[in-house]
Amino acid sequence: MTPGLEFIARLRAAGPVPELPLPDYFKLCLAAHFASVATFVPTDVDAKIRGLLLRESSDPGALHEMCGYALGAAGWDLSLVSRRMTAVDDTGPVSGHNGEWMSVVAGAHGRFLELRDAPAADQTAAALDAELAREAAAFRTALATPGAELDVLRLSASLTHNCGDLDQAISFWHAGEITHPSRARFHRLAHQNRTPYGGTFQVAARLYRQCMAAEGHRHYPLRAVRALRRSPDLLLPLAPFLDDWGARTATHASLSPEDRGEVLAALVSGCRKIPNQLGYFRALAGFANADARAFEDAAARLPAALRKDLRTLRKHVGVPRVSFESMMRKKVAAVR
Repeated sequence: MTPGLEFIARLRAAGPVPELPLPDYFKLCLAAHFASVATFVPTDVDAKIRGLLLRESSDPGALHEMCGYALGAAGWDLSLVSRRMTAVDDTGPVSGHNGEWMSVVAGAHGRFLELRDAPAADQTAAALDAELAREAAAFRTALATPGAELDVLRLSASLTHNCGDLDQAISFWHAGEITHPSRARFHRLAHQNRTPYGGTFQVAARLYRQCMAAEGHRHYPLRAVRALRRSPDLLLPLAPFLDDWGARTATHASLSPEDRGEVLAALVSGCRKIPNQLGYFRALAGFANADARAFEDAAARLPAALRKDLRTLRKHVGVPRVSFESMMRKKVAAVR
């Protein structure tokens, strides 16, 4: 097992152990969260790994072991568990996992500040700073690159969500003089804190609010479709750019006609339930364009109410991909 897949190995080896030492339990929670957060069945251990478990012990050895494991998570291979990564240069991909990672490191940083562990606090602060600087540089590179407009939009979503994860971790810190400098450095970067990193996160957040916020939902309609969990190929990329994913659901060998009917039902239902989103329309368009016969077969399996809804969506589904993406590219021009 390669080091990058250690977290997968940890989950596979986990058994019904009634009680684990705190560091081992922390590691299991972190592994489970990283393995699932970009899938259709995410865990709900955010608060534990960002703050609660880090505050549970004052044992320096335990805290350093937990923090060391979290720092090492930066090198984990996410190819089996996520399709929501955007790479624009040789510094590596940017994704929501980076925000999850920063939130855990920030939780450790705040704890070390409170315990007056200066070397560990400095180490975690440097790790946070390096990641934030890397993400800001990736966004600026994409923004300055003609033809990279869709990556700019993807990055705007990832950077803004990552700042939100960081803010959630900082909410666990004790208020006071000891944490104030780090708050000024790392808190509310997508909101009123405009000074750090040249204000790059402000630009990303503004673009996100204008163009991508409606896509930031949790994809509840798709979670019930168990067939989508059969292959990493079916992991959902960043919305609204779901044409290729929709095409994949039309043709993937792991999906039966009945499964495709479930996928189509979930997408149509999502279009009805989630205001202003565009991604599910694009998934439907990709499905229909990849295999019209499979699409019509899936449509015939829909309940009558959803078949009626689908008929009302045909205009949106019929928008050509090139037209949709051209519209999205033009939205980036205003911030260049």
